[in-house]
Amino acid sequence: MKVTIVGAGNVGATCADAIAYRRIASEIVLLDIREGFAEGKALDIMQTQTTLGFNTKMVGSTNDYSKTAGSDVVVITSGIPRKPGMTREELIGINAGIVKTVAENLLAHSPNAIVVVVSNPMDTMTYLTLKATGLPKNRIIGMGGTLDSSRFKTYLSLALNKPANDIQGMVIGGHGDTTMIPLTRLASYNGVPVSQFLSEDELTKVAADTMVGGATLTGLLGTSAWYAPGASVAFLVDSILNDQKKMIPCSVFLEGEYGQSDICIGVPCIIGRNGVEKIVDIQLNDEEKAKFAKSAEAVRAMNADLKSIL
Repeated sequence: MKVTIVGAGNVGATCADAIAYRRIASEIVLLDIREGFAEGKALDIMQTQTTLGFNTKMVGSTNDYSKTAGSDVVVITSGIPRKPGMTREELIGINAGIVKTVAENLLAHSPNAIVVVVSNPMDTMTYLTLKATGLPKNRIIGMGGTLDSSRFKTYLSLALNKPANDIQGMVIGGHGDTTMIPLTRLASYNGVPVSQFLSEDELTKVAADTMVGGATLTGLLGTSAWYAPGASVAFLVDSILNDQKKMIPCSVFLEGEYGQSDICIGVPCIIGRNGVEKIVDIQLNDEEKAKFAKSAEAVRAMNADLKSIL
């Protein structure tokens, strides 16, 4: 299995490292516009093979899309990162043109690839990729809910003082500080609702911390996070390439599901070798439905800025 990652910055390189170390793919191509940058990152990762015990082939290239030919999955991380005080929405004008060009170049060499979008604003970039390429909706996946859910479970584990891997929870809605919806009502600790262990105020704080999880890290680091985003991409790619059919919240194109159409937004999906194999219709209560509708309205407003590009 071959994976191409466009953008060899912090997120792209961490993603490549995780995929290689976990032996998810047999070949990884790192692509970047900066001269020698992807080559250097690929070589650096290759030099961990004998100490970490993997044999994944690593290829780095400066903007040579021919080396990406035959990729099973392509990951688009390219675009400028979010800086302190900058919202994901403010990135749209810059990143939209980059993502559109990258997607077209990738698919010229790998027409059957499944596309994973990471670039922000992620829901809008996923929608752009779908519309610009004309690919079937099952082959365009926005990563955001995967990352948001991992952050949600981390904050739940801290509040519970329990292992994160014993906790289940998901975040749906837009991948934004004000649009994501941590489903505290459905979160559980080894099958037991977390509401039996945490008060309403504690759950409200967990949800609030989750929603600003990315902004918190941007403020601390001075740039966007990379370890958790990179690992989240690898987790998603693993479910695709190894046909694991995991239920993962992802930004996907809706056609009536959850009362929404003509929009890419985060909902739980079964992810396998064909990409999005099923959208799971979980039963939201009235409050959650209202939040989802409001989130969709905000994402749709951002999508309106794409008219000059599409």
